Amino acid sequence: MKRLQINPKQGDFDVIASTSRSQVALMVLAPGESTGGPDNIHEDSDQWLYVIAGQGRAIVNGQKVDLQPATLLLIEAGEGHEITCTGEQALETINFYAPPEY
Repeated sequence: MKRLQINPKQGDFDVIASTSRSQVALMVLAPGESTGGPDNIHEDSDQWLYVIAGQGRAIVNGQKVDLQPATLLLIEAGEGHEITCTGEQALETINFYAPPEY
């Protein structure tokens, strides 16, 4: 068993725990900041992105999805994706990868 207290920090991507089967990371994007793009692909890992706080937009294989607190988005292995903070406050997410990506 693992128990973690998390403290998201702006401008940060931090892998906080891993096992041989899965991984969890925190990502915080400042207003207007983006990460990824059409070439950002995890070939073998699914990514579950859960929004803790803030507003954003995901583009997954060219399809736009609005992000807000309590949004859970699955980015399947092989899908190109970009995440952008569109709000006035940081976009805070927790991301699960299966199997581990980083």
